Amino acid sequence: MTTQPFQRARRPEHKEQRRRDILEAAATLGLRDGVRPVTLTEIAAEAGVHKSAVLRYFASREAVFLQLTADGWQDWAAAVEETLQAPAEPPAVAAALAAALAQRPLFCDLLAHAQLNLERGVTQEQVRDFKVITLDAVDRITCALTTALPWLPRGQAVDVIAGTTAMAAQQWQTSNPPENLARLYAEDPLFAHVASEFTPRLARLVTLLLSGAAASCSDP
Repeated sequence: MTTQPFQRARRPEHKEQRRRDILEAAATLGLRDGVRPVTLTEIAAEAGVHKSAVLRYFASREAVFLQLTADGWQDWAAAVEETLQAPAEPPAVAAALAAALAQRPLFCDLLAHAQLNLERGVTQEQVRDFKVITLDAVDRITCALTTALPWLPRGQAVDVIAGTTAMAAQQWQTSNPPENLARLYAEDPLFAHVASEFTPRLARLVTLLLSGAAASCSDP
C-alpha cells in the first residue's frame, strides 16, 4: 500500500489515494478470505491506517464492499461490451458472459451479498447511488446483448442479465465452498457433482436461459 500508517490525508489527491487504498485493501481481503468474514478493522489494518481513518471515507464495511460491487458491475459491463460486438449464437454469448464473470471472482462473491447484506448496511442515498451505477451497467450490457442477439428484445435482455447474475452468485458459492464443505464434497461420492466447475456450468445455465428467450420470441 502507498498509504503511510496513521498519517491523515489532507490534499485532495492524497484523499483520493487513501480511498483507493481502502478499496484495494478490502478487495485483497475479500479475494483471499471471502467477503463475508472481512471486518472493517481488518480492512484498516490491510490499508495501513486506523479504523477511524476508514470511517472518514466509508461509514461501514458494507459501504466499502457496496462500492466494490458497483465497480464490479461497471468492469463486467466493459468486458461484455468488448466481447459482444457482432451477432453470435446463444451458446457463444452465454460462454462470453460466464467467462467475463469467472475472470472477476470478487464480483461473483459480492453478487451474493449485495442485496442480502450490503444494501441493508448503508444509507438510502448510498443505495440509490449504487442502483444508478448498476442500472447504467445493465443498460450497457443490454446494448451488447441485443447487438450479439438482434432477435432479443431489450426487456428480455434485462431479464437475462438478472438471471445470469443470480445464477453466478449462487454457483460461485457452490463452486468455492468453505473448507469443511469442500472436504465433504471430496470425500462423499453422493456430493461429487455439487462443486462443479463454475464457468462451464454457468455457461450451460445461461445457454438454457437464452434458449428459452429464443423460443418465446419465435412463438406466434
